[in-house]
Amino acid sequence: MTWNSFSSGFGMAWDSIRQAKMRAFLTVLGVVIGTSCIIGVGSILAGLDGAIADIFKSFGPDTIIVLKFNGGFRAGDLTPEERRRQPLTLDQARALRERCPAVRYVSPYLFPDFNRIIRARYKTKEVYQLELGGTEASYAAGGTEMLYGRFLSESDNFRRAPVVVLGEDIAKALMPYMDPIGKSVEVDGRQLEVIGVMKRPAASFPGQDDRRVLLPYFTMKKIFPALRENMFIVIAEHGRVPEAMDEVRMVLRQERRVRGNDPDNFWMTTAEQMIEQFRKITSMTFLVMIVLSSVGLLVGGIGVMNIMLVSVTERTKEIGVRKAVGARRSDIVIQFLSEAASLTLLGGLLGLLFGYLISLAARLAFPTMPTAVPMWAAVSGVVMSLAVGLFFGIWPANKAARLDPVEALRYE
Repeated sequence: MTWNSFSSGFGMAWDSIRQAKMRAFLTVLGVVIGTSCIIGVGSILAGLDGAIADIFKSFGPDTIIVLKFNGGFRAGDLTPEERRRQPLTLDQARALRERCPAVRYVSPYLFPDFNRIIRARYKTKEVYQLELGGTEASYAAGGTEMLYGRFLSESDNFRRAPVVVLGEDIAKALMPYMDPIGKSVEVDGRQLEVIGVMKRPAASFPGQDDRRVLLPYFTMKKIFPALRENMFIVIAEHGRVPEAMDEVRMVLRQERRVRGNDPDNFWMTTAEQMIEQFRKITSMTFLVMIVLSSVGLLVGGIGVMNIMLVSVTERTKEIGVRKAVGARRSDIVIQFLSEAASLTLLGGLLGLLFGYLISLAARLAFPTMPTAVPMWAAVSGVVMSLAVGLFFGIWPANKAARLDPVEALRYE
């Protein structure tokens, strides 16, 4: 086999494709769909991975989240054992603050009753689905930035002051085009003074609004005295996260009366651990995506093989002429393999274009999700489409190469 054999084979292949453009497109449609799925979904997963990683990193590298139940990525509801666990308490947060040398701040966060519909109202405007919580001044040490006004202070908390800090989108929904500071907002029938508006986190879930409504911890407890569920936001001394986690675990086991051999009746995690857990889930999603996309490539490959078999029949006399003038079997194989590979390579390139358009549409729909076509997705999509053409073109190419030149010349 020489370079001339390959170049002439590919030249004849492209001539054949140009003569039947619609048939060629329909032939590789399955390859186009499969390749665009690989590239489009790959870009979305890469963008989602970047967005989620940025969200967890925005908590800060020294932040530890403590809950009474497993708050990670999971399938299903809480287990019966998790439901029976006692809530984390304010006294336990104080114990962590006092007894953990590697911990810089501990901020309790009081959850609302999720079975109760709570609204925020200003004059005639109302907002539901609030992310209501009661917390302390140290909450802002996790990286909260203010758009207007100030954050909650220790004085607000101890005085049980009727004040509130709003998320950026809540403030825009209730008081558009005006300064919200000093305005009185009704939250569950209580009048609270707005003292600050928080900036929407730079890293947030795609399409997510900043719907936070934060009250001083004791103010929240005064308005909703039955609330008991807490979360702890623990900020370790810089570079001492593993040491801080060990200290938090030890103190909480003592405070919550956990026996020596019993498992923890609480759960804690860091940003890096959440990112790692999320990537385990997305890796499984990617495998499922590869399997589903392979179905499209398989259908496309079968279509290519079918059309190539038809092409062999239609060009039997041409094959006979080529063999009669000295073409070898390898030349015939190269000709038809080149045509099959060219078809699927064209489908792969079209799939790359459609995959890019899918990525672009996702970026326009969700500006906070930095979708981009990763190099591995583009390369794997095109390589797989080319491999499909070579694999499914072997049988038609061999069938063409085995034709007897005399019988082929006599074929009508």
